[in-house]
Amino acid sequence: MIPVVDAYKEKNFPELEKIIGVKFNNPNYIVQALVHRSFLNENRDFPLGHNERMEFLGDAVLELVVTEFLFENYLNPEGELTNWRAALVNAKMCAQVAGEISLEPYLFLSHGESKDQGTKAREYILAKVMESTIGAIYVDQGWDMAKQFILRWIVSKLPEVLELGLWMDPKSRFQESSQEIVGITPIYKVLKEEGPDHAKEFVVGVYLDKEKIAEGKGTSKQEAQVDAAEQALKEKGWKGPKIEILKRDPNEEYVG
Repeated sequence: MIPVVDAYKEKNFPELEKIIGVKFNNPNYIVQALVHRSFLNENRDFPLGHNERMEFLGDAVLELVVTEFLFENYLNPEGELTNWRAALVNAKMCAQVAGEISLEPYLFLSHGESKDQGTKAREYILAKVMESTIGAIYVDQGWDMAKQFILRWIVSKLPEVLELGLWMDPKSRFQESSQEIVGITPIYKVLKEEGPDHAKEFVVGVYLDKEKIAEGKGTSKQEAQVDAAEQALKEKGWKGPKIEILKRDPNEEYVG
């Protein structure tokens, strides 16, 4: 019988297992998947290690499952499949899914990290925790269960990725859409710059001809431009550029 750490019941990990649809043989794996390195700096007597090795494994498993799915189901060129895969496995998507699964309340963080709710630093941690959760499932139950989990929670986002063109960054998406729909290339202007050099915030406007479509904020001009493009896409209700989706007939033998 494996001794289970007290934190498993204290943080109600059985509830998380119900949400993700995986009952762990060794519950310590799912607990460890949520342990950030910073927590151990303040809790040296905690019986488990941090999650970075599981994250390393989970990252590889996630990429392979998504790659296999795209290879088996679509006949699009390698470059397009690579972009689709990137949209499914990137930090933003992983953090989004971690939020849907409600992983955040189960995190083990230092006092300092605990205060960073809603920040980019927290989004990054959640993305990594998503990968370590996949790693924990793989270590505990193998390929099939890990694949089932990834298909359910991440690959299921593919229709949205394709419909909204999320395989392109927002600036490219807005530029291609604006050129296609109104024949104008967007331009970006810095409207405001605030704060000291080490903590500046920029406000950028995106324009079509002389019309300001939206504003974006960021800690760099590039970041503010990306945010402005994202807001402009929402404002216009534009989706990404059209792309031909070449679905593979599952009854056909693969020929290359």
